[in-house]
Amino acid sequence: MKNNGATHIAVVGSGYVGLVAGACFAEIGHYVTLIDNDARKLSALKSGKVPIHEEFLPELIGKHSGSRLTFSDDLRTAVRDADAVFIAVGTPPTEDGDADLSCVEEVACEIASAIDKYKVIVEKSTVPVYTNEWVRRAMVLNGAPQDLFDLVSNPEFLREGTAVTDFLYPDRIVVGADSQRATEVLQQIYAPLISGRYYEDKLAIPQPTKAKIPPRLILTSAKSAELIKHASNAFLAMKISFVNAVANICELVGADIGQVTEGIGSDSRIGNRFLRSGIGYGGSCFPKDVSAFQAVAAEIGYDFRLLEEVRSINQQQRKRFLRKVRRAVWNLRGKNLAVLGLAFKGGTDDIRESPAISIIQDLLHDGCRLSVYDPAAMERAKEVLPGGSVRFAEDAYDAAHRAEALLILTDWEEFAHLDLKRLRQELRLPVVIDGRNLYGPEQMVNAGFIYCSVGRPDAMPTTNASKGLDRVA
Repeated sequence: MKNNGATHIAVVGSGYVGLVAGACFAEIGHYVTLIDNDARKLSALKSGKVPIHEEFLPELIGKHSGSRLTFSDDLRTAVRDADAVFIAVGTPPTEDGDADLSCVEEVACEIASAIDKYKVIVEKSTVPVYTNEWVRRAMVLNGAPQDLFDLVSNPEFLREGTAVTDFLYPDRIVVGADSQRATEVLQQIYAPLISGRYYEDKLAIPQPTKAKIPPRLILTSAKSAELIKHASNAFLAMKISFVNAVANICELVGADIGQVTEGIGSDSRIGNRFLRSGIGYGGSCFPKDVSAFQAVAAEIGYDFRLLEEVRSINQQQRKRFLRKVRRAVWNLRGKNLAVLGLAFKGGTDDIRESPAISIIQDLLHDGCRLSVYDPAAMERAKEVLPGGSVRFAEDAYDAAHRAEALLILTDWEEFAHLDLKRLRQELRLPVVIDGRNLYGPEQMVNAGFIYCSVGRPDAMPTTNASKGLDRVA
């Protein structure tokens, strides 16, 4: 550790969490070596190419690469040079819903063989409770002296699309350690944020709205920190499923979910975040973490049935949306439909567990022809969607050209500000089915559309004067 407070950090894994964490640690003044065994990825990173779509990340990598941020495939050397080693490898779900920790174990064993002086080993990957103990056991069995390392759980709370600002302007920093020495090392690493020193830098990444400065530091045991991560994501997934269940009731009784959530969210005990109805959650975190948390509970003898219902509602929401599409356009076979959105949420190119991709695949199975557009996820989607029945459009209006309905499946900001007059002219039939509730029913009716959304009554112009309306069943 340098006299100026800078720490030598090794981050193992250059995936989403590792890459963002490494770049941000360099941004707050530390010396970071990012380790990966993928030669192509390392070569791309060294040349300044960023493999994920994330605001501010290219700027940080360009700013610090070659100085405070280096890339390597030599884990042994990086570990020996480091004061702290962050494990940020993938923990994908198994067929049974458990987290696959084989990469975590492999890395722990490699780290063990490289330790020659005291190190703090930090779990940054999302892992189930007890992983800390298993990592310790694996390291000791592979030759790491027990007095030369401590283990810390330091879960990440990054949202794709805002991961850099989430890291630099966090709601809280959770450090789960069972030794005072390890706690002090983590406090030193996060000192630029905890003290507020980073935010005084004129070149700091811009502060997001409602940022908590300085962030709260929460010190816990390792087990508690591991549970905090899974419990947080499971609770947010539950909140999304709950509001979608309420939206379904709204549709049945003719209420407006927007008005209902305004009333619910104004309660300070509840808050309005994650109370937006739609086609359900997706991505690499919520589905995996809900399953893993449920599996952990089952393994220790607790039947966490609430999480099963959370998952069930989420799956049903996609099916309900498909039924909404069928009601709007009648027969699907042979229909030309426009789709806006491929990523699981706006602001990212990540299509893992994307509700949009799932719905598109079901529409293709039913015989639709689709024109699709997404601002960032087109290349990734081409890897999983067949080219024959899917046309990748140049923009939203190109996707809408001569389509018999437009589906909005991802909440990109630009989709909420389309030129409705132009959109109306491009569509063959004026039907919009909005899975993200980006527009108001009255606004769309006034623009001449038949408008279907989630948790609100369908809206239709009172006359058939608009072009094409008389041809809609």
